[in-house]
Amino acid sequence: MGARSRGTGCVYNPVTRAEAHGSQRPGRRRYPCRVRAPEEIEVKIAAESATTLRARLRENGFRISRSRVFEQNIALDDEERSLRKGNLLLRVRVAGKLITCTWKGKENAGGAHKRREEREFHADNLEECLAVFRGLGYIPSFRYEKYRTEYAREGEPGHALLDETPIGVFMELEGPMRWIDRTAKQLGFSRDDYIRLSYGRLYEQWRQAHEVESRDMSFAAVPTPRIR
Repeated sequence: MGARSRGTGCVYNPVTRAEAHGSQRPGRRRYPCRVRAPEEIEVKIAAESATTLRARLRENGFRISRSRVFEQNIALDDEERSLRKGNLLLRVRVAGKLITCTWKGKENAGGAHKRREEREFHADNLEECLAVFRGLGYIPSFRYEKYRTEYAREGEPGHALLDETPIGVFMELEGPMRWIDRTAKQLGFSRDDYIRLSYGRLYEQWRQAHEVESRDMSFAAVPTPRIR
């Protein structure tokens, strides 16, 4: 979700390339009249346990900015799986009472950080939302569940997201690249720990390694969910 307003889920303050690298102060545009595509910048990091990660975040000054919530995520695609083949994502997420529709563009090649354009908006009715996409030819192709807790440090441009999934605990760091690297180091991680794969790709690898039949990453489908 990158550097954006989390109050509404809509992107109001897209980061520029200079801001992403930390060489330009946020809000100071060289060409303010130009419209820039909102960019998501993030990495995933596998954690030993949710308990350990929560403690590390608290010790480093992070506080909960959005309480733990159960998420149901539905990735959509056409029958030819053209979005997946094109490294694009169309997703509907239900988190508590909040329904968010997200489109993500192609990832920028290379580098340690995952970077891509992101657009999203809120919907009022899940079934009607899915019906609209179905009418456009996009149907559910992958479902995945997780519990997410969001953390932030006052005055900083990024967020730390603690995800408890059926296949393990992960932290997502979202924000400018220099902030991500600095924060990861403070929390005891390095670039060697960075994961650029989506949860869909991670589950596909895990499912094959553990010979699990379900193509959806749900707590019911995984024999022993790694949630602690």
